[in-house]
Amino acid sequence: MYFGLAFEPLVSLPLLIGAAVAALLVLALLLLARSRGALVRGLALALAVLALANPSLTREDREPLPAVVAVVVDKSASQKFGDRTAATEAARAAILEQLGRIAGLEIRTVDAGIGTGEIDGTRLFSALGATLSDVPPDRVAGAILITDGRVHDVPAASLLGFAAPVHGLITGREGERDRRVVLTASPRFGIVGQHQTVGYRIEDEGAPRGARVTVVVRRDGEVVARTDVIAGRAAEISIEIAHAGPNIVEIEASPLEGELTPLNNRAALTIEGVREKLRVLLVSGEPHAGERTWRNLLKSDANVDLVHFTILRPPEKQDGTPINELSLIAFPTRELFQQKIKEFHLIIFDRYAQQGVLPLIYFDNIVRYVRERGAVLIAAGADYASQASIFKSPLEQILPAEPTGRIEEGPYHARLTDAGKRHPVTRALVGGTEEPPHWSRWFRSIEAKVAPASTTVMKGPQDSPLLVLARQSEGRIALLLSDHIWLWARGFEGGGPHLDLLRRLSHWLMKQPELEEERLALLVRGNELVVERRTMKEEAAPVVVTAPSGATRNVTLDAAEPGIFKSAIEANELGLWRATDGTLTALVNVGPINPLEFAEVTSTKDVLAPLAGVTGGGLWRLAELGTTVPRVIAVRSGERFAGPDWLGLRLRDVSVVRGLGLFPLFAGLSGLLLLLAGIAAAWAREGR
Repeated sequence: MYFGLAFEPLVSLPLLIGAAVAALLVLALLLLARSRGALVRGLALALAVLALANPSLTREDREPLPAVVAVVVDKSASQKFGDRTAATEAARAAILEQLGRIAGLEIRTVDAGIGTGEIDGTRLFSALGATLSDVPPDRVAGAILITDGRVHDVPAASLLGFAAPVHGLITGREGERDRRVVLTASPRFGIVGQHQTVGYRIEDEGAPRGARVTVVVRRDGEVVARTDVIAGRAAEISIEIAHAGPNIVEIEASPLEGELTPLNNRAALTIEGVREKLRVLLVSGEPHAGERTWRNLLKSDANVDLVHFTILRPPEKQDGTPINELSLIAFPTRELFQQKIKEFHLIIFDRYAQQGVLPLIYFDNIVRYVRERGAVLIAAGADYASQASIFKSPLEQILPAEPTGRIEEGPYHARLTDAGKRHPVTRALVGGTEEPPHWSRWFRSIEAKVAPASTTVMKGPQDSPLLVLARQSEGRIALLLSDHIWLWARGFEGGGPHLDLLRRLSHWLMKQPELEEERLALLVRGNELVVERRTMKEEAAPVVVTAPSGATRNVTLDAAEPGIFKSAIEANELGLWRATDGTLTALVNVGPINPLEFAEVTSTKDVLAPLAGVTGGGLWRLAELGTTVPRVIAVRSGERFAGPDWLGLRLRDVSVVRGLGLFPLFAGLSGLLLLLAGIAAAWAREGR
């Protein structure tokens, strides 16, 4: 119980001060005049002024509050190296046992660095702040961190939020050895087909500099370079951007003898492949209603540089008009099909027949172009079944279907084949899963015999092939055996998904990775990692998934839709994940591609030393203390809270008021009696 005196003046402070000054002046005059009873009169005046101040006796019932100490245990991935986990648990048990013997102390323990979330690095002080968020600063006795010292959110002392010591118990050993790869130049974008330079450096900690290190460079899991570099010196590697989208580059250094872990011997970066403008050559054999469909599709994409020629006047229709009097340009066959053919990403023949415009030698160039990674799309009409069919040219070597000479005329619905329901070009086309398909009919198809190595993804009347795809060496070719897709574009009978189909077809021909028939992908969905296998087969083999830490697990995939098998696992580690089914490999990054947690893994005191010094705390390496931990001592006052074998906690007297009593001295009868006593004393003294 605590007693005190409180004042609540009945008048304003200036008036109260004025009354006190006036009383002092009167007392001074009485003393100068040697008046009888001057002191008694002064006492009476003082009581009157005190009554105006309205004093009250107070009584407080206080309950003492315990001081709070936070024990933060580092559970991050770097704590799993060597014997750090065992040392951490032993230190936790010993410290908690000592803290439990100190009276008036509340202990709060928190494990930090367990989950991945969206946070990179070891965030012990974020966990400390959350633990002490409901504790007033005066109640905090200190904080004890059990960690390897690699903490990435150490604040300034002024931002700590309390004035108490911060201590650190450091796991690991002095002089640990480790090798890591440091990226010095990591480009974010690159033009497909061109090279980008990646800068890096090999750092050896706890080992002499200048060692020769073997470095292996991979792109999307495939080895693209192998070289030797000197540790500590800057090095560079030129990487070709192989495809559009993410190109994941890994730089892996050979292990260092006796190093702590090989996990950070590898650094990775993602270079986004960007295509220059896609160059497409569209050759229309004759004007027709569907010609505008192809042109509109290609011109609607700002990334496509279209070269379009329509043969309006074939050689057999020459009338002797001089070329310089014609308003249309001549077809530059030699320039397009001999000199610049390799500059095109895609060549489209739309209802083109042999008309003597292209010499046969140019068809040989087209065959060579396809086999050397080129792409050709043929939209066939009646021309394909005629005597002038381009099949009767050197293109016969690569075309996926041979015309029989018959043309089917009559309404029919284009339908997906079983292979088409799994193929990425036609899979899940809007309206294709219904019977009949929810799109308009076509009225012409060209009968053809499909080559064995080709894939029919759409069929026409009597299950005849309608859209046939094939690979030829490094290139691809597609054959559409109808010229009526323009009916979908015009909205006839409701139209059809012509944009989706033609875009997918064009991108498949140009080898867009997302449209590969056989593809293994890893997708990040929140805290889950989705393993997706796209295949033309009826089932998918199990996949081995490797976490950034090197841990592996076998994942069985379940059918999600035709041609797609999936499974989800927990993405519980930051960094680069990889998956393989023995044939295909996939990579994906969860969080930062090179987590701070694995950048530097050797234990250290240097990171926490500045904060510990400012707050009066201390740092101890557990390996040097042996099986013991520092003694814990309660310190009431002082600026230093640590010694060679002890750590101190700042305990202060903190309490909370549970009850309050108030007794005004000059209120009611008690005040009247005091004032009357003063007046009576002055009157009695005056009467003598």
